Amino acid sequence: MAGHSHWANIAAKKGVVDKKRGKLFGKLSRAIIVAAQHGGGDPVMNLALRYAIDKARKASMPKENIDRAVKKGCGELSGENFEELVYEGYGSAGVAVLCDILTENRNRTAGEVRKIFEVHGGNLGSTGCVAWMFERKGLFLVPCENVEEDELFEIALEAGADDVKANGDVYEVTCSVDAFQQVADEFEQKQIPTNLAEISRIPETTVDLDVEDGKKVLKLMEALEDHDDVQSVTANFNIPDEIMAEVMAE
Repeated sequence: MAGHSHWANIAAKKGVVDKKRGKLFGKLSRAIIVAAQHGGGDPVMNLALRYAIDKARKASMPKENIDRAVKKGCGELSGENFEELVYEGYGSAGVAVLCDILTENRNRTAGEVRKIFEVHGGNLGSTGCVAWMFERKGLFLVPCENVEEDELFEIALEAGADDVKANGDVYEVTCSVDAFQQVADEFEQKQIPTNLAEISRIPETTVDLDVEDGKKVLKLMEALEDHDDVQSVTANFNIPDEIMAEVMAE
């Protein structure tokens, strides 16, 4: 498993998400605010807002927090104006890294993100330096314990998914951006739970890492995820199973 899905599984096993739930709610709130600013406060008419709210609900964000974020986005409550940016760079071993940013101060954020790359053995690159290595797709991670592979394969492909792969203790389902909502609706109707359901960037090729580079890249990913202005991070690394056990032992 590689890229965003790889990192999502690692983060879950390390307890990163639960440990930083308060920080997560802040990031989810920003995503809702920006979606409402761009497309209005009706999630039926505004798909970006619907995706942001669904992601917040999946993270158990309280309803009153979601409602408050929507009102801020619609101008019914005061709040900051966030700018959407994508920062690109490299980690150890030439791993390509993409960061989706929502910030109210791009100069401050650029300096802080550049410092994180440098501290962890990487460097912030120019616009477009690695984006071409990724394709935007719908991505679902389905726990293997909740569904048989043959059943999931049939349901996913009939709903418009491109592929279903077994990766450790999850099935990785990918689809086009256009088919994302149809696949999500079908999974909900068939009561198939997901650990992750989002529009993501999937790397076209990956870089296999050894133990030392694996440790450096995971620390870089965790430090970037910890920054308040970083909404998501994806990268094109792969850590083979025999290496991962040693990396995770630290």
